Amino acid sequence: MKTKDFTYELPESLIAQVPLKDRTQSRLMRIDRQTGTYSDHTFKDLKTFLNPGDLLVLNDSAVIPARLYGVKEDTGAMLEVLLLKPLGLKHYQALVKKARKVDVGTRIIIGDGRLILTCTKVMDEGIREFDLTYDGDFYVLLDELGEMPLPPYIHEKLEEKDRYQTVYAKEKGSSAAPTAGLHFTLEFLDELAQKGVIITAITLHVGLGTFRPVKVEDVTAHKMHEESYQITEETAALLNAAKRENRRIVAVGTTVMRTLETEMTKRATFEATHDVSELFIYPGFTFKAVDALFTNFHLPESTLLMLVSAFASKALILEAYQHAVEEKYRFFSFGDAMFIE
Repeated sequence: MKTKDFTYELPESLIAQVPLKDRTQSRLMRIDRQTGTYSDHTFKDLKTFLNPGDLLVLNDSAVIPARLYGVKEDTGAMLEVLLLKPLGLKHYQALVKKARKVDVGTRIIIGDGRLILTCTKVMDEGIREFDLTYDGDFYVLLDELGEMPLPPYIHEKLEEKDRYQTVYAKEKGSSAAPTAGLHFTLEFLDELAQKGVIITAITLHVGLGTFRPVKVEDVTAHKMHEESYQITEETAALLNAAKRENRRIVAVGTTVMRTLETEMTKRATFEATHDVSELFIYPGFTFKAVDALFTNFHLPESTLLMLVSAFASKALILEAYQHAVEEKYRFFSFGDAMFIE
């Protein structure tokens, strides 16, 4: 299975650069895995596709302003740092641009010294570990010094920070948004609940595991980076009840899909837990947890495209993507969506 098998032609004009003014106005493609068919709809049609008793699972992780710009203390060289995940009190793993300039002991000064990063470990692929020096509340400081970590294919300035945040975001820690959830409003979720759809959430903090590109030719040689997740007792009980009663579990986003499939792979049930996922889902994977997936359109040759190709089929997904291109759907983080059932 080759990485190049998961590619498609996408005009740059179809990469959504800004979010729609109304989150719920995106288009929605519905894919039926059993019949191998797809059809065009709008996001609000999702309400008609969900049934009373379906368990809709969200990812309530909140994006932090994880992109920081500073200067190397000894040379004054400008450096860009993307915080990935905390490793302890005032200790963080981060991705550094021009990382070859950053060795153990290197100090990066941010915000006139209000935040100082001291490199403690050098890792592959531009990853470094840092001790952090600062006073006060870390997240308040990040709000002042950091930028929302928009993907590199988005070139327009984001006017409102909260548009790269789900309306139900609660647990701070992601280095990128769980973008499938960007379509939902609290009002629409309330409409689903009134219909009888049960809504719950897990937390997976999005990091390198989700957005790191595949750089190997052989798909099976790719290694996912760890991402931390949490499932509460209440959510575990709802998930187990849905399985027991043969009700559908619907994942909002690939991060939810990976979390739930990780749990079932590790434990064959759902438990209240704080764990990590490095599960790589590609065609041939046997799904045990999720019955339907709501997701965005993903980058060529990405682990996310491989995941949806495993859930439906590679041929069906690539055919549907070609249809989306022809119909001028909007792609990627601020783009349109797909519902696979």
